[in-house]
Amino acid sequence: MDLSLATAAIVFGLIFVVELPDKTFIATLVLSTRFRPLLVWVGVALAFLVQTLVAVLLGGLLARLPRTPVEVFATVMFLLGGFLLLRGAADADKEELETVEEFSHKGAATARGLKVVATSFMVLFLAEWGDLSQLLTASLVITYDDALSVGVGAFAALAAVSGLGALIGRVLLTRMRLTTIRRVGGGVCLLLALVSALQIAGVVGG
Repeated sequence: MDLSLATAAIVFGLIFVVELPDKTFIATLVLSTRFRPLLVWVGVALAFLVQTLVAVLLGGLLARLPRTPVEVFATVMFLLGGFLLLRGAADADKEELETVEEFSHKGAATARGLKVVATSFMVLFLAEWGDLSQLLTASLVITYDDALSVGVGAFAALAAVSGLGALIGRVLLTRMRLTTIRRVGGGVCLLLALVSALQIAGVVGG
């Protein structure tokens, strides 16, 4: 299977705008104020790698099923993602404060080295299991029928978001509102749902 840079880039953009307003960004930021940011990012990125592999595997298995029901499933996932993001947009700033409080006491403050990596891995792995980005990644595997490219694009986006949270999260939060980003992400998901529905109906090519 060949890597399609175009598909990976599209998936990167889609997952990035969905994950940026998620609590992952804030959680990584908070952990990075307590531990070395690089070690936090390594742990978080490893957690995302495992989750991406699971999502890609799930999408690949679903893609082997009859095409139309699977495409309908992907469409519903995009629609659900858009609805959840838009519904929660108004409360994004409040959730930001709640997430800071939730993760501000995770892990022993004296942790160093591999303990920081392990702590960051476990905290984010458990917090984000079954996350919206995982479901969308599986749906994108179905949509593009290209597990490798989707997996690379999705993981790169998740690693980029967590990297931003670890390095310059505070600066970004002073320059952007999570409410706005969440609305953009919701709009993107609804657009994907519309395009997928039109493909199922045969109005546009797959």
